[in-house]
Amino acid sequence: MAEEVKLFGKWTSPFSRRIEVALKLKGVEYEFFEEDTFNKSPALLNYNPVHKKIPVLVHNGKPIAESLVIMEYIDETWKHNPILPIDPFEKAMARFWAKFIDDKFWAIWPAVKKAMTSGGEKEREEGIEEAQLHLDTLETQLKEKKFFGGERLGFVEISASLIIWIVVSQEVMGVEILTQEKFPALHELTQKFVHDDVFKQCVPPWEPLVAYFKAQYWGAVAASK
Repeated sequence: MAEEVKLFGKWTSPFSRRIEVALKLKGVEYEFFEEDTFNKSPALLNYNPVHKKIPVLVHNGKPIAESLVIMEYIDETWKHNPILPIDPFEKAMARFWAKFIDDKFWAIWPAVKKAMTSGGEKEREEGIEEAQLHLDTLETQLKEKKFFGGERLGFVEISASLIIWIVVSQEVMGVEILTQEKFPALHELTQKFVHDDVFKQCVPPWEPLVAYFKAQYWGAVAASK
């Protein structure tokens, strides 16, 4: 009996995309269901009644929510091409740093969003400064780590792909947030994503992604006037 794998997500969501990267690395075929996060489908609400959000992976009728949990499930279900280390200590460290990256992203993103949606120049500058403070913490903590030296993407690297959306945001606003000079380790990681064959298959096309967030940005600016 063929396995049924469904992914409920959104094309602009980094959390959906990280699941696609994990599935592609494993060579798992899946069906993608695009969700409107402002008008969620009955299927999504049924599969994730607690948080009512994407992404949700459904494997043979069984739903799994939360992207890091889903990534671990994928690694444990399809054993080939492991994305988590085999060694228990290294595996625990990978989980720790993936959670650290997620927590730091949720600290950074409100600041980026503030910069994107603020009509005033002062508020925009404050948002950029706040985002850079959080990026500085992430840079300091991760630049000495060795998770990013392998030939293929692993659990921590897939988790860190969230930073690509910060690069998109700075292009949308026409400002510099994550620069090579200020954040060399993070910048090097973004370049690894850009040149990774699997990641390139899963990341949204650059121009439509920038256009989507530009529409949100200018809509918010117009609404603030």
